[in-house]
Amino acid sequence: MSVSIAYLAVLLIWSTTPLGIVWSSESINPSLAVLLRMLIALVLGALVIKLRKINIPWHKQALTLYTYSALGIFGGMLCSYLAATYLSSGIISLVFGLSPVISALLAKRILAEPNISSIRKVSMAISLVGLAVVCSDNFSLADDGIYGIVFILLAVFFFSLSGVLVKSISLAIHPLATTVGALTVATPLFLMSWLILDGTLPVDTWQAKSLWATLYLGVFGSLIGFYAYFTVLQKLSASNVTLITLITPVIALTLGAVLNGEVINDKLIIGAFMVLLGLSIYHFGHLLPRLKKKHMTN
Repeated sequence: MSVSIAYLAVLLIWSTTPLGIVWSSESINPSLAVLLRMLIALVLGALVIKLRKINIPWHKQALTLYTYSALGIFGGMLCSYLAATYLSSGIISLVFGLSPVISALLAKRILAEPNISSIRKVSMAISLVGLAVVCSDNFSLADDGIYGIVFILLAVFFFSLSGVLVKSISLAIHPLATTVGALTVATPLFLMSWLILDGTLPVDTWQAKSLWATLYLGVFGSLIGFYAYFTVLQKLSASNVTLITLITPVIALTLGAVLNGEVINDKLIIGAFMVLLGLSIYHFGHLLPRLKKKHMTN
């Protein structure tokens, strides 16, 4: 898979994943829904690996890579599913838009990347204020909405930390091998989480929409999505990969409103605009002095 195709695949899959998570959790317990999703991805991935005769190394460095990758899969996905009980798909995607900021902060400490510039610090502040505006209209401290925000922020943290840690490992292996290796490490953790948090199997209450959403997330959201993500992550920096999150919230908010009847009010629009504005400045603000200088010379 070429980097451009993988990048487009990640963009499309990440845009639809939040809604899929919400739908799959409607009639299936979140901890079970995410476990089923990972089992589907792991079984299919193992079959593809066997058919294509792709080697999966299990030496110490490879296991470290799989563990770092599994951190984002397990921590990010489990917390996202728990958050879907309280938040709309659009807000989940919007909060995930903060992952470039978290990735940059973590990369500075873990990968010794350059200091964060003043303009990027300003952009972070704008995005955080925007997120506060969004959250202020979607939960109060008196109800359970606070749990959704905590869960999704934890999901973003684990996802960002995983991406940065993966970049710290210099190991060139097939992205599908990384995907299956990470799923192999993460799936038992999902099984334990289901046994601890729920442990029941009420098949008679499952609805077709939840089943189809779980199947979609297993095939596309997990197997193909992780494969495309690890393909891109091998070629680009962790912060550049998360540039996708500038676009996915807009698509996710639209899909949530059209397909799931999620309300888009004035506060949500203003807050989303501030988050995306901050992220835009974060990624492209360094170009402004150059453009100004070029304009003055002309």
